[in-house]
Amino acid sequence: MQRRNLLKGLGLTATAAIAATPVVAQGAKPIPIMAPSPWPAPQLASDGRLGHCRIGDGPAVCVVLHEWLGDHVNWEPVLPYVDLARHSLVFMDLRGYGWSRGMSGSYTLDEAVADVLRTADGLSTARFHLVGHSMSGLVAQKIALQAPGRVQSVTLFSPVPPTGFRADEAAMKALNAVIDEDEAAARAITARTSSRYGAGWLQRKLAIARGAATLEAMRGYLKMFTSSAITGETHGLAAPLHVVNGGLDIVFYRGDPSRNAFALAYPRVTFETIEDAGHYSMLETPVRVASIIEKQVAAAG
Repeated sequence: MQRRNLLKGLGLTATAAIAATPVVAQGAKPIPIMAPSPWPAPQLASDGRLGHCRIGDGPAVCVVLHEWLGDHVNWEPVLPYVDLARHSLVFMDLRGYGWSRGMSGSYTLDEAVADVLRTADGLSTARFHLVGHSMSGLVAQKIALQAPGRVQSVTLFSPVPPTGFRADEAAMKALNAVIDEDEAAARAITARTSSRYGAGWLQRKLAIARGAATLEAMRGYLKMFTSSAITGETHGLAAPLHVVNGGLDIVFYRGDPSRNAFALAYPRVTFETIEDAGHYSMLETPVRVASIIEKQVAAAG
């Protein structure tokens, strides 16, 4: 019973909503939609730099990172709502994801940090604001601590806490199943949005997840965010840190243990909850997410 409760808290158990909602509608015929790409001239990974795309010409530069079950595509709905005259958004895909799909590695926390900083160097971006989501929230914390003179602010959406995403053997088995089995991935996605949405949502999010990364990268980063932790002089974080949680997410990301872990590590951290979103706020409430990012950038100066 205790193990089942743990798996339920991590959003890895079966739900009635999944049983009633097929991942792919039977007999449905895809309708081709020819729309211009929202990603102008993305750069694929090369010379040790991550694949990336810069959008906007504003002086406030934001480096935006992604989660485990999605690459830059997760952020598409946010793009129309950012003031691109004031902001420049640099979306980076970690090794094995999206524009960096052909770039393999060891998929460690230190490697990811070095990759982001090296890519920023290649773009002549000396100072920037950091935006992270879920597993990349851990990466963003480490970057801010390692390069304090470069990071102006850190805004994290549903982030892995500094203590990491701790999972026992049963939870690790369930998380590995997410990589290989659509049904397991659908359960995880549905749990992280409180079983609130229908088949169309689930099909879209599952498609993003399956198109985002190589299996090797998913396995590597799973090990990273379940076995890594932020340690050391965290109290000295120079950049303002803002943590945004979804009110409909699983307890691990919105509960007291996660908040307490951030508050203990970073005494000046601030928190915000989007009550109408789960784990994927940039897909669920994009206008709110864009506004939060702009507000945090403006506050940091």
